[in-house]
Amino acid sequence: MANTIPKATYEQLETLLALHIDPQRIVTQEAKRLAYGTDASFYRLVPQIVLRLKSLDEVIYAIQSCRTLGVHFTFRAAGTSLSGQAVSDSVLITLTDDWRGHEIIENGDKIILQPGVIGADANRYLAPFQRKIGPDPASINTCKIGGIAANNASGMCCGTAQNSYRTVDSIKVVFADGTLLNTAEPQSVEAFKEKRSDIYQGLLDLVGQTQQNTELTHRIRHKYRLKNTTGYALNALVDFTDPIDVLEHLLIGSEGTLGFIAEITYNTVVEHEFKASSLLVFADIEEASRAVATLAKTPVAAVELMDGRALKSVSDKPGMPEFMTGLDIEAAALLVETHASSQDELDNQCSSILGSLGDYSIIESVPFTTDAKMVATLWGIRKGMFPAVGAVREVGTTVIIEDVAFPVESLANGVRDLQTLFDKYQYNEAIIFGHALEGNLHFVFTQGFDSQQEIDRYGGFMDDVAT
Repeated sequence: MANTIPKATYEQLETLLALHIDPQRIVTQEAKRLAYGTDASFYRLVPQIVLRLKSLDEVIYAIQSCRTLGVHFTFRAAGTSLSGQAVSDSVLITLTDDWRGHEIIENGDKIILQPGVIGADANRYLAPFQRKIGPDPASINTCKIGGIAANNASGMCCGTAQNSYRTVDSIKVVFADGTLLNTAEPQSVEAFKEKRSDIYQGLLDLVGQTQQNTELTHRIRHKYRLKNTTGYALNALVDFTDPIDVLEHLLIGSEGTLGFIAEITYNTVVEHEFKASSLLVFADIEEASRAVATLAKTPVAAVELMDGRALKSVSDKPGMPEFMTGLDIEAAALLVETHASSQDELDNQCSSILGSLGDYSIIESVPFTTDAKMVATLWGIRKGMFPAVGAVREVGTTVIIEDVAFPVESLANGVRDLQTLFDKYQYNEAIIFGHALEGNLHFVFTQGFDSQQEIDRYGGFMDDVAT
């Protein structure tokens, strides 16, 4: 929908904001706004105003000012999103480097983080305690905690058991009217109940209605049995009864639409010292998918699936295993990682995992290894797939990545159906890879939008994917 807010309203907003925010951090110059017009996705919306805010008071004031004038706004952390959550044609709110505070509590069992902390830095703070935050997105070296929480980012070793939804302890949040709630402080909670009784009572009623509806409760649990970050975390309505707990978990994955996460406290997870990785190649996707179901019963930390086209896309990269170039396009691989607290335990786990696959035909493999260089090479295969497609795209096209999820027992059928659609719509460069244990797969392809024919092709393909 086009932005219909008059230019005069933005001029009025700029004047209002400048009363309490340094004008140098109110960006209105066209070239700078254009630079903020995209994130890591292929979408572009040029904001009318970009704010770089340095304090909680400034955030509250900016939110209230936008609300007063009826101007919509969007929050942006590092902008590493591949799906366009961090773009806006109105007001884009970003943060200065003043938002990188952290506090380790309970001997590393918990960590309090401001939204500007980079994910990898949070883990660096926790390393002396042999702990880490649960989420481990591929962009953890650049993405920030605000985005990790707001998107319920997970990652290759996180799954659904250690994501932000499962590991959040408390949240400090600012709502659209400027109300501040810190769920860790009883006094703040009581003040919120009184000031925003409409939200508290509304959630209490919604929880009651949902949990009394057996069919609806079952449907929600069914939808969230796999990795599911589409829309709000409705599973909060069946996982909790206290409205504050529900609200806390609804904020996770809400992409900034319910409030601004000013601080989050995570329950941390163990960072195992001993890790080993292995690449296992199967003749086809059916065999690989069956192996996933078997591996799910073993002590694996991650199982990443890659189809034959995905393997081909990186086979000529430096350092790849020699057998990669000779693989048939029907082949499929699983990248497996396991973690342990001692070398003996790790050795036993590796033997147990491989032993569980005794009835499967593994046509090529890189055995379990703890060698840092080889482990980096193996994970480089997986992490290099998205840019590999981008490297071969035609000029004027863009790279698109989407997510789908299937029950593990239906993984092979899902991959085959996607591959059939790639052939139907002539996306010959398309690849499939993803988090097999959660049934969550990514598919990547290139697309142009410079002709109606290309737009129709894309529309038809996505319609078929959805149906």
